[in-house]
Amino acid sequence: MVDRLILNKEHLKSFLRKIGKKHELIAPVKNTSGDTLLEVIHSVDEVTLDLKTKPVMPPKNFFLPRSETLFKYQRKGGEYRFDEMLDDTPRILFGLRSCDLWGILFLDMIFQENFKDRYYLNRRINTVLINIGCNEPMKNCFCRSTKSGPFLTHGYDLQLTDLGDRFFVEVGRPRGRELVEEWNYFFSPATEKDREHQYEMILEAESRFHQIVDMDTAVSRLMNDEVDETLWEELGNRCQNCGGCAYVCPTCYCFNIVDIPVSETEGERKRIQDSCTFSGFTRLAGGYNPRHERKRRIRRRFYHKLYYDSKKHRRPSCVGCGRCVEICFGRVDMINFIKMICEHKEKKLREDSLRLGEILVEAGLLSREELKKALEKQAGTGESLGEHLINEGIITGEGVACALGYQLKIPEDAGTGGSGGK
Repeated sequence: MVDRLILNKEHLKSFLRKIGKKHELIAPVKNTSGDTLLEVIHSVDEVTLDLKTKPVMPPKNFFLPRSETLFKYQRKGGEYRFDEMLDDTPRILFGLRSCDLWGILFLDMIFQENFKDRYYLNRRINTVLINIGCNEPMKNCFCRSTKSGPFLTHGYDLQLTDLGDRFFVEVGRPRGRELVEEWNYFFSPATEKDREHQYEMILEAESRFHQIVDMDTAVSRLMNDEVDETLWEELGNRCQNCGGCAYVCPTCYCFNIVDIPVSETEGERKRIQDSCTFSGFTRLAGGYNPRHERKRRIRRRFYHKLYYDSKKHRRPSCVGCGRCVEICFGRVDMINFIKMICEHKEKKLREDSLRLGEILVEAGLLSREELKKALEKQAGTGESLGEHLINEGIITGEGVACALGYQLKIPEDAGTGGSGGK
């Protein structure tokens, strides 16, 4: 069986009908309000499939439901009986976006490291993932910056590329191969022309992003503790503590567990999605809350997604879906955060450069014209003004040290004793 196939669009509904007979079929559907949601489909002829729009909510809710019963318990004669509620429904998630599928791969890693979560894994092992690459990224998508789209190279069972009147189908994992082998009469081998067309679509999609963010620089500045406290203050003041960012994020997995009595002798233990930005998330039994300040909770959220996950898993857990941008009216979203910390460092560098330049001019080691030219050349290099002047041979390191020592009223015998000339 070849790994690259063609599925004509006129055969798509027939294919979905067939696979929906043995599985619970979930696909993106446009509802009467115009929103696109991932929904269970009972009849493909009675819904409007939307394979061009990213769903409002991520697919994680099918693996980590907003609320789920883990087990029910009964007490009788001083003894307890527990009935575990494991979901083993065979499912097919069809029409996933690349960022969302990458989010599922991240959750796979989280829920089976150290302690294996049976509730998550039981759903996951019974689910086939069919991805569709994004020919036209939406306005807030930035998966190219997070290396999680617009097309994937692995992780999918099947990946589809829209070529107009047909889909280019790539077979990934064994369950995808089993699916196309079982319904092989819907598929035909892809030609070299089909492969070239698909490659062109990938290149075009990568050039159409409206949002490009410097994720690597953001991670680096968090790791090097280069984010000023005033930035967390500003984000904390903006955040309305609604938790929306966590609920729409494909990789946020915080949850709470509660026991709910049904009667005097019966009850349920439930798992409920939670958010680290909620004021009660880190509150301890005695009432003490180590993150009672909103800025501390915001700081923890971004450090977790960018710093801690990069350190532990070698990549941030943000997949660039842009949903937090769309839901947060306070602009405490990933795109704005990354831009803020990148611009904040550049702004601080400019301010420090101006201060040093004035000191050097006042000390007679640099003219106004030399300072102006140096600042123009330094812009965009990432160097400090002192480094730039020394590298260009305009002033020596001793000169900079002498000028700073004079400004700070440091005695000459406390330094190197150098003349500090140009």
